[in-house]
Amino acid sequence: MPADTQEQYDRLVRAPFGMVICAGPTGSGKTTTLYATLARINQSESNITTIEDPIEYVFPAINQIQINEQAGISFSDGLRAILRQDPDVILVGEIRDVETARLAVQSSLTGHLVLSSLHATDAASALHRFVDMGIESFLIASSVSCVVSQRLVRRICENCRAEYKPTPEEMNFYERAGGVDKDTFWHGEGCNFCSPTGYLERVGVYELLRLTDDIRKLVVSNAQHEDMRAAAVAGGMRTLLQEGIRLVANDLSTIPEIMRSIYVI
Repeated sequence: MPADTQEQYDRLVRAPFGMVICAGPTGSGKTTTLYATLARINQSESNITTIEDPIEYVFPAINQIQINEQAGISFSDGLRAILRQDPDVILVGEIRDVETARLAVQSSLTGHLVLSSLHATDAASALHRFVDMGIESFLIASSVSCVVSQRLVRRICENCRAEYKPTPEEMNFYERAGGVDKDTFWHGEGCNFCSPTGYLERVGVYELLRLTDDIRKLVVSNAQHEDMRAAAVAGGMRTLLQEGIRLVANDLSTIPEIMRSIYVI
């Protein structure tokens, strides 16, 4: 994460209660972000419990429960059992249905910090997904602290990077997205290190939506997605597209990769 985004996120996840949502499509790194968050806030005096399907990383000092439908352990049943053990932090691997969503919201309102992932295209869409599931808007506004939306984009391979001239379509996309003026653009030409793709390793692109008083009012009034997004941007949120274009400006990724990974209507 960029330093200022990480500083805000660190502050929000150290709150004693509330709900932190990590949103994005499949394979965008949501679970990795949530595990990194747990590692950040894990302390010996904290009772941290997770319920996941499946458990992807094992933490020696954290209670982890795996879903087992055949044994009658679902997200909602497991979450009810966890709440009887007085946890400080709860990680719900994924919110898939209204019952799990309602329990997670109630847990955050009763003094627990709840971390969870949700499938949504961006941060504002994640709040609308809760409304879609049937959660009352005033409960969403009261419980959710922030939503992190993310994508993973490929890095330019350092072993075969070379200058290139973007196509007119790529330059048009870059300029419309607010890219800074620059003369030199880079890409990978392809080599043995990157199996000639021109890319090696990946980097995260993050959009952090904090639920300020203005955003909470919009949530309670069931505002449109565009209005909520505009208010978040006015409040200082940098969008996924802006963050992706920043990676291009810093020569970490390419315009075609941002166009491929961060779909914007």
